[in-house]
Amino acid sequence: MTRDILDEFEQQRRAPAYPSVPATPGLLVEDRSSGFFGDVVHVDARAVTLRDRKGNRREFAFKPGGFLIEGKPVTLVRPAVVTEPRQVRTASGSVKAAGPARARTAVAHRIWVEGRHDAELVEHVWGDDLRELGIVVEPMHGLDDVVALVREFQPGPQRKLGILVDHLVAGSKEDRLARQVAGDFVLVTGHPFVDVWAGIWPRVMGLQEWPDVPRGVEWKAGMCAALGTDLQGFWPRLRNQVHTFADLRPELVGAVERLIDFVAPSVD
Repeated sequence: MTRDILDEFEQQRRAPAYPSVPATPGLLVEDRSSGFFGDVVHVDARAVTLRDRKGNRREFAFKPGGFLIEGKPVTLVRPAVVTEPRQVRTASGSVKAAGPARARTAVAHRIWVEGRHDAELVEHVWGDDLRELGIVVEPMHGLDDVVALVREFQPGPQRKLGILVDHLVAGSKEDRLARQVAGDFVLVTGHPFVDVWAGIWPRVMGLQEWPDVPRGVEWKAGMCAALGTDLQGFWPRLRNQVHTFADLRPELVGAVERLIDFVAPSVD
């Protein structure tokens, strides 16, 4: 039996109408055809890119009712272009106006961290906030000389110092040194991890947990050996998989944010 074109038109007219949802970054959706589940990380005129919890990315074309949100079919659409100034969130979760960051002239307050990787990670996540406050982060290249360094810095009401310490646990060498330098104008915070690398959730690299490293083996070298990767090349890949503060362990996030609050210039 030949199908009448009017019948086809009527069937199309009665097709299910799916709600349209803008594909905004961070929105959690599931592709109906493949079951791939993740958050929206990129949108263009023809497709949306999703990232799953292991960091894998896949691109899917826009199609009516092609996605699920909380189990319900929806049609993802490209977000409308916003021409008015709007608020966006930085990697640290702070809200700021869209557009170039408003940097301040550096103030006298400082944040010190133990090494270059610590400084890079803090800048990577909190850089927008730090530039707006005029706070400089400096690596100490170890904690052994911290007492002399703090004495030379001469902390005061207009020259506060925050120090981020790795492996800050009761009874450790780091804990003893922290107690020596802490004061009214010096705040020492830290995290319990042996290295700042371990303050990043292993899931950003598709791992359930970081490898165990035998005692007596330098942690970074031992971890890279267990993963079969190059020590020098691994850090840039790891750092660049950190997109927001949610990719960091809460102990590290809390320690950094307490320091920023401590050294932030007062607003008169």
